[in-house]
Amino acid sequence: MRITGISTHVVGTPWRNLTYVQVHTDEGLTGVGETRMLGHTDALLGYLKEAEANHIAGSDPFAVEDLVRRMKTGDYGRAGEIVMSGIACVEMACWDIKGQALGVPVWQLLGGRANASDNRIKAYANGWYTVERTPEAFHAAARAVVDRGYLALKLDPFGTGSFELDHAETLRSLSLVEAVRDAIGPERELLLEMHGRFSPATAIRLARELEPFQPSWLEEPVPPENLKALKKVAEKTTLPIATGERVHDRIEFRELFESQAADIIQPDLGHLGGISEMRKLAATAETHYVLVAPHNVGGSVLTAASLQLAGCTPNFKILEHFNDFADAEIKKVVKGAPEVVDGYFTLSEEPGLGVSLDTEAAAEFPQQQARFDLWAEGWEKREGSKERTR
Repeated sequence: MRITGISTHVVGTPWRNLTYVQVHTDEGLTGVGETRMLGHTDALLGYLKEAEANHIAGSDPFAVEDLVRRMKTGDYGRAGEIVMSGIACVEMACWDIKGQALGVPVWQLLGGRANASDNRIKAYANGWYTVERTPEAFHAAARAVVDRGYLALKLDPFGTGSFELDHAETLRSLSLVEAVRDAIGPERELLLEMHGRFSPATAIRLARELEPFQPSWLEEPVPPENLKALKKVAEKTTLPIATGERVHDRIEFRELFESQAADIIQPDLGHLGGISEMRKLAATAETHYVLVAPHNVGGSVLTAASLQLAGCTPNFKILEHFNDFADAEIKKVVKGAPEVVDGYFTLSEEPGLGVSLDTEAAAEFPQQQARFDLWAEGWEKREGSKERTR
């Protein structure tokens, strides 16, 4: 079997563009992969066009390791977010093809079920707080998440905070967390996101104030580039630290593991080079007693691929899910889209990734000039820009 070529499809919303890549073969099998790029979608498409000619066309889709190696190192330049995201889309599509050809789900090819004895993977909701930034509005929105059956949810309550957070904004942010904890009760998981906003001193101060609300983790409390700053925060709080969504090569996690500064890593399958790279990273994390909770801000193909990893990873914690609350209508572009029921996904038994792209439905959501600025007032509403590029 050989790859004959790829086709790309961009599904657009005002705040995010989702790029789907179909990999076609000479035996009629087609696999699909997905990533979500912020502000670099056209650059990704340009890279994939060149990579198709240089590396992808003519390759054996079963030889995933070889294809990833050539795409990552064959152009000699150091691979960053764009290249690793392109690799991820093609790589997960190849796993999809392999699973279809062999008639088994991808998780079976990766070692079989490891932590889903009841065939379920826990989910947490994100993208639900697109409301006014008041305790009353956040309380009502959080109740809607609970009513939908979720057992965990995440929020960034800190507005446009950057490095510092003044006293008034601190009180306001704490009031939002208090309202959400009251809405969801003590038994559900509350996850707190900081988006790398703060200096270590501010993050430590806020962590101390947040401890009474018992969050399951504090995510990216400082910018991701400085591991010593992250370690300083980790050493001054009892809260678990989560980070990793903006790291695009598993090798770059080495120093993070050595520092013991993180309890949970959050690599994005769509940016880290795909399923194989994530599986290797998860195994390394296990040797450091670190849990894996992938960043997952894409659509249903990326979710399906992340679930394949979840099924075979002993140290998998929980999977993020946006699409019940943010752009729920785009779920129709994927046939067999995973759904959350009573707080859990069900691990698919279908061959490959268990999903397929509906290209006609995808065409209903053309690429947009998507804009998402976490330092702009009202970013949590995820309204973005409504101007279309094509």
